Amino acid sequence: MTNLQLTRPIAFIDVETTGLNTQEDRIVDICITKILPGGGEETLTSLINPTMPIPTESSKIHGIVDADVQGKPTFKELAQGIIDFIDKCDLCGFNISRFDLPILESEFKRAGIWYSKEGRQILDVQNIYHKLEPRDLGSAHLKYCGMPLENAHRAKSDVRATINVLEAQLKQNEKLPRNVSGLQDFCNPKDDSWIDASGKLVWFRGKPIITFGKHKGKTLEFLSKNEPDYLQWMLGIDFQPEVKDIIKKALGGNFLEMAESQVSGNVIGR
Repeated sequence: MTNLQLTRPIAFIDVETTGLNTQEDRIVDICITKILPGGGEETLTSLINPTMPIPTESSKIHGIVDADVQGKPTFKELAQGIIDFIDKCDLCGFNISRFDLPILESEFKRAGIWYSKEGRQILDVQNIYHKLEPRDLGSAHLKYCGMPLENAHRAKSDVRATINVLEAQLKQNEKLPRNVSGLQDFCNPKDDSWIDASGKLVWFRGKPIITFGKHKGKTLEFLSKNEPDYLQWMLGIDFQPEVKDIIKKALGGNFLEMAESQVSGNVIGR
């Protein structure tokens, strides 16, 4: 890296896991590349035995199966080496703040290894990307129509800008559908794992989990037994009737179960 000024090492981190739950799922693959102020690089990388089966839906994402991690070190066996490797380093990654670091912290805690972000600078490249590429109407108008949006946040101007942006998107992207139903499917793709039309509930390991909020990745069965107030809160929010119906059944102890033959066909990505 020639354009980033470093006063101490910075460690770029990425992990692959058994699932989305940063509290309960496990790391199966880790790579950390440490860049030194002088320009040198050091890399620590390893497959990891998660001590649990890797769900088929996760293997479809990263390609790592149980046989690949058989005989590999557990995270607990690697933990102190990882701590030593990133000692006195700032940290960087893509979506590192919301995924990689939280699941690393959970793994360190299970391993009984003390770890802290205190004193470290954390750079999330995804956040930088989103700040450099704003997603508001004004930015879209400038990109697709080649001119700034005048009178932004006035209804008449914003409607006309939206029309112009859509027309420009269709003109510049031949692969976009040319009809409303096709664009609807493009804007709102439905994954096979979705239980409801909005994707608030999805199949994971054959059981329904929620995909949003502070309990993202947790099963309805777990929430009904441990956080029933959260499910009650969901009933009071403006969710679709089919979601509320499933929540009501879960509160009553009736949990959806996917047939075993279907489980492997359902995929959840991050």
